[in-house]
Amino acid sequence: MSALWLAPLLWTLYTSLRPKEVTDKYGYWSLHGPFNLHNFGTAWTDGDLPRYFVNSLYIAVPSVLLTLALASMMAFAVSRYTWKFNVTLLILFTAGNMLPPQVLAAPLFEMFKHTPLPYVLSTSGSLLDTYYAVIAVEVAFQLGFCTFVLSNYMKTLPGELTEAALVDGAGVWRQFRRIILPLTRPALAALATLQVIWLYNDFFWPLLFLSSGDRLPITTGVNSLQGQFLMNYNLIAAGATLTVIPTLIVYLALQRHFVAGLTLGASKG
Repeated sequence: MSALWLAPLLWTLYTSLRPKEVTDKYGYWSLHGPFNLHNFGTAWTDGDLPRYFVNSLYIAVPSVLLTLALASMMAFAVSRYTWKFNVTLLILFTAGNMLPPQVLAAPLFEMFKHTPLPYVLSTSGSLLDTYYAVIAVEVAFQLGFCTFVLSNYMKTLPGELTEAALVDGAGVWRQFRRIILPLTRPALAALATLQVIWLYNDFFWPLLFLSSGDRLPITTGVNSLQGQFLMNYNLIAAGATLTVIPTLIVYLALQRHFVAGLTLGASKG
């Protein structure tokens, strides 16, 4: 399974290290050299990848922060308190993940097209071609999964913690912020790692809602490396390889927290 998973990535890396002339002469399956980093430099400069990386940050960072903030508050409400429609609301959040995003593509496009926005915030006068539209949809689609995961984790925390805080005079907000949220840090770190990778790699929603080339994230902006009459797949492979680097950095930085979050509850004592 590891070999099958790594094979496309390794083949992309191999292709990116070969000049196009060598590939055209010997084919993609040959082992002829030379091998160099020229395609990476060309993709970085000619493809204007630094700008697309920044655009991805504009989308991924607010989306992750908003998703985790809203999901943690919703999970706290449905897991620590019993009230009418408690379970129904949690099921509604979870059921939203079962709806294919493509089904809502046309309605969302029309809705954003006819949603006015001040020209100070949008050159089109609507939500289309703005980061706000992409962020709103990303948060909406990821909120159900994060709420489901966090609520299941919060249910495992002892109820005596919030009961003792309530006796000491702590309100709902203080119970959430000072007691439950710090204890949920491993689960939040695991979800943050997943969300950064998923939202950074998302291709569909930015392609649908963003039409200005200078606002595209890296996943769609790498298409700028395609020529109108000639396809340099070695250059495209180099650009695709560069897009993997930020997700690897995030995963390696949060690997310890990610593994800890996945193994919570695996053992007792």
